[in-house]
Amino acid sequence: MRILAIDYGNKRVGTAVSDAMGWTAQPLSTIEMHGHRELLEELNKYIEKYDVKKIIVGMPYNMDGTKGKRAEITQAFINFLKNNLDIPIEIQDERLTSSQAENILLEADVSREGRKKVIDKLAASLILQSYLDAN
Repeated sequence: MRILAIDYGNKRVGTAVSDAMGWTAQPLSTIEMHGHRELLEELNKYIEKYDVKKIIVGMPYNMDGTKGKRAEITQAFINFLKNNLDIPIEIQDERLTSSQAENILLEADVSREGRKKVIDKLAASLILQSYLDAN
């Protein structure tokens, strides 16, 4: 069963997909945000192409575990997905995944411009791998 992960952001949305066995996460793409409808169209393409059976959305909790403004925005997006898709959608704590992704890219000596292009899909991959490892 393949799972699609989403790292939701104001400007860009990172995506990742699991392998068919649900063991590993692979970065998929970074989608420029142009509105929820356009994003939904892109996500539907991935759902069909990879026969996705579940979606995981990274929830940006505060470091103390509370929900801040960014988490409220993400929850509104999750509600939008639930109203427009017929597959299960779950939340995965995404605290520190962006900084982990940044560190990985810095260690790989990826340029600032290069990091900007891939950090969101790498963060989505880290969110998904964390989910897979816990389940």
